[in-house]
Amino acid sequence: MSRSQKRRSGGAKAGSGARSLGVRVKTAKGRKVSSTRWLERQLNDPYVQAAKRDGFRSRAAYKLTEIDEKYGLLKPGDVVVDLGAAPGGWSQVAAQKVGSADGNGMVVALDLQEIDPIAGVTALQADFMEDEGLERLRHEFGDRKTDVVLSDMAAAATGHKQTDHLRIVALCEAALEFAEEVLAPEGRFLAKVLQGGTERDLLDRLKRSFKSVRHVKPEASRADSAELYVLATGYRGTD
Repeated sequence: MSRSQKRRSGGAKAGSGARSLGVRVKTAKGRKVSSTRWLERQLNDPYVQAAKRDGFRSRAAYKLTEIDEKYGLLKPGDVVVDLGAAPGGWSQVAAQKVGSADGNGMVVALDLQEIDPIAGVTALQADFMEDEGLERLRHEFGDRKTDVVLSDMAAAATGHKQTDHLRIVALCEAALEFAEEVLAPEGRFLAKVLQGGTERDLLDRLKRSFKSVRHVKPEASRADSAELYVLATGYRGTD
């Protein structure tokens, strides 16, 4: 990403600048109504438009940017792991914030899917829940501990609220278990959950492992979305 793109993306609100007109999409033959609605929403989403303008791979980049600007999540020189990173929007933001493209800090992106190269990011096609994925990460880091673990993962929605909630909590639990393996003392953890927050057992575990735990919802999250993020800082480390 060019320096001019970095300047435009840093702290800017999506949708600023020229006014864009709403786009209406007709339902084509063979296309479901739900698909038409999704396409129309994408075409009219200011964050989707901003991501194209600023060179980000997904609108999710602005969610991480907002959280970082408010809570100071990512610091120059940090070592960051981005779980379920594809297509790479969060990894792009992390690389900018820690300066990994300039040789400061380090960002490793893990996903079951292959991730196209990103400046300043080491992309691994691996399952973080398997020993092989953890070993590959350790090989990349050597003796260095991780400062931040990120997870924007979400299981495919079933349409059943309780099932979707349990699935995303399970992913958050897996990401937390991984974080507890790799984080340095005072490390930070950010993961997606759903409104209603985290399950009590998970929340209690977070509070035992971290000094501060809060739920956050960035403006870049769609208003009709149930997504929420749990942000835990000040990892206490292992005994």
